[in-house]
Amino acid sequence: MPNWPDQRLQAPDPSTYDTRQQDIHDAIASGPRGGVRGPLAVWMHRPELAAKAQDLGRYCRYDTVLGDRLSELAILVTGRIFGSEYEWQVHKGFARKAGLSEEVIEAIRLNKRPVFTEPAEEVVHDVARAAHETRNVDDALYARAKDVLGEAALVDLIGVLGYYTLISLTINVFKVPPLGEDPAPDLDDD
Repeated sequence: MPNWPDQRLQAPDPSTYDTRQQDIHDAIASGPRGGVRGPLAVWMHRPELAAKAQDLGRYCRYDTVLGDRLSELAILVTGRIFGSEYEWQVHKGFARKAGLSEEVIEAIRLNKRPVFTEPAEEVVHDVARAAHETRNVDDALYARAKDVLGEAALVDLIGVLGYYTLISLTINVFKVPPLGEDPAPDLDDD
């Protein structure tokens, strides 16, 4: 595990794990994530939090009715709003692979409203922005989301937004460093 000098809380050293930490680490590493990195690694200080969050995260990432494209859109919007560069770095490639257009990804990266050709993408974006910015959605947006997505997908969308808020707060508060290159600009950038 690299030692990032600006990170406020380093992940615990795996050589010091107790039995419960090792079990949770192994369960996470053997799942679809293939490893314990970023916020999950920080959560290993509290292995029960890591275990519970990992279970919720697995559902939100892999098992919702939203599908990969809409889930990744919601994740990118959340990471962008929170300025969580690690989240952006991890998910922009997944968003591309899921079929989200480069134009939509770039607009979100620049903190601009994308031009949408798909009503489901537009409503996921709008619900995500409203939920994070106003902590609610108005009646008209709720009705549009229910009509376009359906109730089950709307419930899953709110779950994804909540889980990735937890991820983003962990990244920001503990200063988990970004990965790779091409970070999103600061929120103050135009």
